[in-house]
Amino acid sequence: MVLLLACFARVLGPSLSQSGVASPLQDPVLEIFDRNGNFVGVNDDWRTNQQAEIAATGLAPANDSEPAIVGYLAPGAYTIRVSGKNNTTGLALVEVYQL
Repeated sequence: MVLLLACFARVLGPSLSQSGVASPLQDPVLEIFDRNGNFVGVNDDWRTNQQAEIAATGLAPANDSEPAIVGYLAPGAYTIRVSGKNNTTGLALVEVYQL
């Protein structure tokens, strides 16, 4: 039996400007991979997938262009890759929570 953990991941980009970050990533994309490099999930704008589940966490990003994912993961190591849509650059904050 594999124990799955309820997890939430989000990337803040545009909303960081409210905290004085000078060059936030304007349209981040979030990808998750397992320890073997296998693709687990992707999100671009949090309202496009899982809107109800993400909102129910109480942790939904403030900006619609910031990505988030809710899922059940087996314990272990994962990689989160953040990129800018259309190869844009800037600063971003990645947050991961166990629900």
